[in-house]
Amino acid sequence: MGTLEISHLSKRFGDVVALDDMTFDVRAGELLGFVGSNGAGKTTAMRVVLGVLEPDAGEVHWEGRPLTLDTRRQIGYMPEERGLYPRMKVRDQLVYLARLHGMSTSDARASTDRWLDRLGVTARRDDEVQKLSLGNQQRVQLAASLVHDPRILVLDEPFSGLDPVAVDVMSEVLREKATEGIPVVFSSHQLDLVERLCDRVGIVRSGRMVVVGRVDELRAAGPRRLVVEGAQPASRWTAGLAGVRVLASDNGRTELELTDGADDQAVLRAALAAGPVRGFGDRRPSLTDLFRDVVSEASP
Repeated sequence: MGTLEISHLSKRFGDVVALDDMTFDVRAGELLGFVGSNGAGKTTAMRVVLGVLEPDAGEVHWEGRPLTLDTRRQIGYMPEERGLYPRMKVRDQLVYLARLHGMSTSDARASTDRWLDRLGVTARRDDEVQKLSLGNQQRVQLAASLVHDPRILVLDEPFSGLDPVAVDVMSEVLREKATEGIPVVFSSHQLDLVERLCDRVGIVRSGRMVVVGRVDELRAAGPRRLVVEGAQPASRWTAGLAGVRVLASDNGRTELELTDGADDQAVLRAALAAGPVRGFGDRRPSLTDLFRDVVSEASP
C-alpha cells in the first residue's frame, strides 16, 4: 500500500475560496482525522480526491502517480449525505455497487454478505433502504464503501447518527482496515472520537491545512496549562503574574495558561500565599482545546 498525497489544491466557487493551497498526506496504514468548522473545505477536498470536482490548481497522487479513473475505482468513499438508492433493497444495492467497481457477481455477493454480517444489518438485507433507521442506513453506507475491497478509504462524517454500539463497531472496522495497510482519512465533528482513534489529526481552517500531526505532538507545541485547586478565587492571587492567563475559575478550581516562559513555581507560591492548595499540576489540552485555539486564531 502507498501514500495518498494532496498537494497544493486550490478551488474557488465564484468569490468563495473553498480550498487555499490545501496540502497534506495520508500514509499507508494510518488513520488521519480531518477536522474543521462547517465550510472549512473538508468535503470539497474529498470530492477533489474522488474526481467529482476538478481543482483550479494542485494535484492528488497515489503511490507517487496522479490519480486516474482506474485508481479512483479503488477508493472506498462514504459521503456525508446518504448516497444510496432509497427504494432499492439493501443486499441488491451493495451487490450492484460492488459490480460497478469491477467485482464478479459471485465475489460481489460474498463480499456483501460478509459486510452485512460484520456491520450487524444482515436481518435487514431484503429491506428497502428508505425503511431503515438512520443508524442502519449509515451502516449500509459504510458497507457500500467497503464492499469492493478498496485500497484507500475516504469517509465524510462516518459516525454521524450512530449509537455507541455502532460507533464501536465502525471504529473497529476502520482500525482493522488501517492495520491491513490501507490509508484511511475521515472527517468528524466528534473530536473526542478522533482523538481516541486516529494516528494523526489535521485541522482545516478557511480551506487550508493549518495544523497536522500526532495529538501528543500538537499538545506539546501549544502553551502549557496548569490546574490549581484551592479555596481562593483566582482574581485574588493571579494579578501581576507575568505570562499567566486565567482560562477558567469556578468552585475553587482554576485553569491557567502559561506563556512567555512563565514560572510555574511562582504560580504555586502565589496560590499558597492566598490560602490552602489542594491540587496543582499540568493539564494536557484535549483535541477540542487545540481545535478551539486554531479556530480562534482566525477570529477578529
